[in-house]
Amino acid sequence: MASLKDIQRKIKSVKNTQKTTRAMKLVSSAKLKRTEELAKKSKVYAAKLTELLNEIAQKMVGANVTGLDMPYFNEVSNPKIVDIVFITADKGLCGGFNAQTIKRVNKLIREFKATDTTLRLRAIGRKGIDYYKFNDVTLESQVIGLSSAPDYEKSSALISAIAQEYLERKTDKIIVVHNGYVNMITQEIKQDQLLPVDSSKLYLNVVSTSELEIEPDDNDRLLEELVKRYIEYSLYYALIDSLAAEHSARMQAMDAATTNAKEMVNTLTVAYNKARQEAITTELIEIISGMESMK
Repeated sequence: MASLKDIQRKIKSVKNTQKTTRAMKLVSSAKLKRTEELAKKSKVYAAKLTELLNEIAQKMVGANVTGLDMPYFNEVSNPKIVDIVFITADKGLCGGFNAQTIKRVNKLIREFKATDTTLRLRAIGRKGIDYYKFNDVTLESQVIGLSSAPDYEKSSALISAIAQEYLERKTDKIIVVHNGYVNMITQEIKQDQLLPVDSSKLYLNVVSTSELEIEPDDNDRLLEELVKRYIEYSLYYALIDSLAAEHSARMQAMDAATTNAKEMVNTLTVAYNKARQEAITTELIEIISGMESMK
């Protein structure tokens, strides 16, 4: 059995850990509130952007123009090269947050390998980079610092470069994978095909009541610029959504760690009291035995 000093040392160590995890939980909670608000505003903007894209595409189809024939909408039936852009955290201590994203990416790797498709992995976040480096998997590109501090200019530059390779036919499809925020206790893996834009998802059969008018000479340029903004903002929103989910997951992990530490302190306290009681009983027996032997 451990000595009283050893048990006291363990209790002190666990209590210090408990203070740390409680503080990390509070920090994550505060960060989550800020990021959650940003995510809500970004989601509204993304929805409006998609709505505008739908409306323009609808009016172009109604006017019998050919804007939807541009490369951004050209679906390849048998893609030979596919880019997977996946987002993980730069830090750990957030439960299975990063593991879930990596699990989905590994699933995609197996699925595309079965069809002899060449995959190019583009990692955003240190944890994903470290995982694939450890497993000797080649990464086409890697970015550290963007997932923990989303920046529109940096993210748009990154995705624009990848989209340019799509336009140059160096890749046939671009997929974005990230662990997204649902609520304070739930995260959800999201897998979105960024390019080509799936025209089947555009609500072309919905009757538009908008007064938006498109001049025939401007339709291609307008749709192209809108698609570019759509692509850029999709990655930026994915980064914000991922960050909110990360803070949520870390808050839960630190809450669980704090609870476990509390239970461990209680268990160690019981063990300490028991050991102390046994030590006192042993001392009393020795004293009584000594007095009896002196009679």
